[in-house]
Amino acid sequence: MALGAALVLLLQPVVAANAAENLLSHNKPTTTSSVENASFAGNYAVDGDAATRWASEEGSDPQWIAVDLGATATVTKVNLSWEAAYASEYKIQTSADGSTWKDAKSVKGADGGADEITGLSASGRYVRVYGTKRATAYGYSLFELEVYGTKTGGGDVEPPSTPGNLRATGSTADSVSLAWDPARDNVAVTGYEILRNGNVVGTSATTTFTDTNLASGTSFTYTVRARDEAGNLSAASAPVQGTTQPGSSTGTVLVISGDIAKPELPSEHSKTAKLVEGIKPSYVLTVGDNQYDKGTLAEYKAYYDKTWGKFKSITKPTPGNHEWDDSLKGYKSYFGSIATPQGKPYYSYDVGDFHFVALDSDPVANGSSSTTEQVNWLKNDLAGNQKACVVGYWHHPRWNSGKYGDDKTVAPLWNEFVKARADIVFNGHDHHYERIKPLNSSGRVDEANGVRQAIVGIGGDSLYTQINEREGVEKSFAKHGVMKFVINGKSYSWEIIGTDGKILDKAGPYTCR
Repeated sequence: MALGAALVLLLQPVVAANAAENLLSHNKPTTTSSVENASFAGNYAVDGDAATRWASEEGSDPQWIAVDLGATATVTKVNLSWEAAYASEYKIQTSADGSTWKDAKSVKGADGGADEITGLSASGRYVRVYGTKRATAYGYSLFELEVYGTKTGGGDVEPPSTPGNLRATGSTADSVSLAWDPARDNVAVTGYEILRNGNVVGTSATTTFTDTNLASGTSFTYTVRARDEAGNLSAASAPVQGTTQPGSSTGTVLVISGDIAKPELPSEHSKTAKLVEGIKPSYVLTVGDNQYDKGTLAEYKAYYDKTWGKFKSITKPTPGNHEWDDSLKGYKSYFGSIATPQGKPYYSYDVGDFHFVALDSDPVANGSSSTTEQVNWLKNDLAGNQKACVVGYWHHPRWNSGKYGDDKTVAPLWNEFVKARADIVFNGHDHHYERIKPLNSSGRVDEANGVRQAIVGIGGDSLYTQINEREGVEKSFAKHGVMKFVINGKSYSWEIIGTDGKILDKAGPYTCR
């Protein structure tokens, strides 16, 4: 047999199979449980571009992405191309209406890369990849979601026109109001979906919407799309910027965060730095591990300096264990006199009625011979303080519901703040957020004599989701963001702002002792 004839015979079954099994999902509308940010929206998983991707928020299960095929179809195959943040367990689901879902395939023990799910015989207009177990500490991320099969449904498959003239009509300190011109449809428009930074945040039956619970003084990108009675979704509108008003507080604003610049996750500390830009604080306080992996000067210049470095002149830093991997050489070289304003990597300063004490906890945690010197300095500093409010901050938390747990090695530091009846201590090291009631030297709740504590290791490094709440915890979660700390006279309060600009937690105002 001639070689050309052999090739024809070999290729014929492939062509026939492909003719019956069509790619149905390309550039079709998507919905998602969440997005990491607008650069990783759901549409990037169905655009046919292997360089773009959808990514969910980090650190939580379940997460999902769904695609509207435009009409009922028999689904025979689904191809998935995972980024490094993949699902070890997930389901392929179908739905007739986008609300009620039926499992077509359950996958366990997945290892990422490319998954080809064949042999399906599922009917539906909507197909969803429903992740139930993350393989990493991050979220879920797909370069491509491809759905194959044949269209079987008739009826209305024409989407509405794109809503026009989207505009921001007003804002408050925590909300943005929007309006747009109505879309048209061959049958009827039934409502609109509103997207903030690429993620659906609400629906409206009219041509107006107000997005609430937002961080003050922050800008957001909005789009709108229309849906008809058959479930067809229009293309997204042209984007518009909406900005919340500045907060009404007359106090001094500081930003606090730690565990920040990791070379492998440049996007995360870039996003938290953007939050700081929007907040426009008077001071930035870091609670250690500002730069990974060794805290060398070269690492600081390559990563931290390009994001958080723009706030260097207003930063009051503390070092963490990663800075000590370089014996603080990179830390001191980068920050200069800012790192050691009183000759040591621990120091104090006053802002209004507040006395701030920045400590170097790694030598204490490791039992260094320098511990006694630092603790004696701390005793003298607190004894000489004349301010009504006392705030301490360092890297290793004394009390901790996270991965590392309570740490008795730094008890000498904590106990001095308890003796001084200080108001609050901030820490990092564990990569989560945790707000704790006032605790005494034994770690028991003591509203009268204990010290309030918050862990804010959420500045950009990989999050730790192992949180088992100890006594006194009022709130905890593993999401990236920063603390907006406001001091006003002899009181203080704070907000934790996520990278999407939403307020994740509020505390206070508390009155100093």
